[in-house]
This record gives sequence, structure tokens and C-alpha cells, in this order.
Amino acid sequence: MTSPEDDQQFLCLKASAREMDQFWAEGWRHFGVFFFRYRTAVHGNKLYSVLPLRLDIPRFVLTRSLKRVLALNRDINTLIRPSSVDKAKQVLFLKHRRRFKENVPTSLANFLSPLPASVPCRNLELCIYLKKKLLGVTFLDLGKTATSAVYAIFDPAEAKRSLGILMMLHSIQFTREEGYRYYYPGYAYHEPFTYDYKKRFTGLEYLEWRAGWKPYVKR
Repeated sequence: MTSPEDDQQFLCLKASAREMDQFWAEGWRHFGVFFFRYRTAVHGNKLYSVLPLRLDIPRFVLTRSLKRVLALNRDINTLIRPSSVDKAKQVLFLKHRRRFKENVPTSLANFLSPLPASVPCRNLELCIYLKKKLLGVTFLDLGKTATSAVYAIFDPAEAKRSLGILMMLHSIQFTREEGYRYYYPGYAYHEPFTYDYKKRFTGLEYLEWRAGWKPYVKR
């Protein structure tokens, strides 16, 4: 297991499903063709320790709180298809970006390649709708034995629905039904932060940079 001493990055225009599995297992993430991994991040002048996460699908079970999220969203419809960027997603992105006070993203192009369905690897979008209104989208990479969330957006006006968790649950369901072993939800931090909702799932593992993957235990 390699360990990044500092920020690392590279460009990759095309990667096979097996190569993507290897990248994720080594803690790499990507936005478009830009691949990166880092051990620390700064928010509001505070230093945070990066915590790469993955979920071991056979060990995942629904908790009572996760069942409540599903029950709250019984009126939601889900659509999975090859990824694209259209006007509806651009409008949703502009709503989503209002959540951020620092490092505010400017465009979906910050996260997706011009050919998001195939570059640098196969990618599907998981869209959630209330009737015909688009409430959320997560862009999901497909590897050989794993899936990985690249980026997700949702309507902040519907925050009470816990849409970030809901999209993770639907991504996990898809990953399980398609026979994948792991689901990578992206980075969180060891310290408390906005990303802590990613730590609410059973079967979770984290990457100890020098020692490999270990079961995640809530502090």
C-alpha cells in the first residue's frame, strides 16, 4: 500500500475497470481526467485529516435511521442512465452550490469530463425525482469489482429529506444488485465535519495510508 507524503495528482484520459478498482483501493479520487489524493485539507483555517472510505457491500445492513430516510422518501422516483450534463442538472447545481461558503465550485465541469459517461471510465447518473422535478443527482463510476461516487448535487430546499444519504442508499442498492463488492462514497475527515453523514453506514472501512483498509469504528 503506497502512502502519499504530500498532495499527489496525475492526468488520465482513459482507465480500464480493473485500473479504476486499483486507483480507488490506493486512495485516489478523480474529477474528470484529474486524479488526486491527499492526506490533509484546510477549512476555515483548521487542518483536517483525510479519511478515504469504502463500504463492504456484504456487510451492509439497513439501520433504523436509514430505514426512516427511505420511508420519508417513498414518493421519490429513481432513474439510472449514462451520465450527461443538461439544463436541469445545471440549474440544480446552481442551487446546490449555495450550500458552500468557501471553495465554492463554479460549474459541473469542475467535476466531470466533457464526455462524463465514458471518460475517464464508465459512469452512470443516479437521478431522484419528485414527480417530474429533479431533486438530486449522483455521478457513479463503474469499476470491475467496485463503484465510486464522483460527485453529488441536490436541492438544498429539500434538506429535510436527507437527500445525500438517500442517494447513497440507492447507490448501494445498485452496487449490490449489480454484483459489485465495494462502494466508495468519497473522502470524509477524521475530525467532525459536514461529510460525517458518510460515516453513518454499516460495513464501512477506511484507508490507513500505511497499513491498508481497516473496519471503521465510530468514535
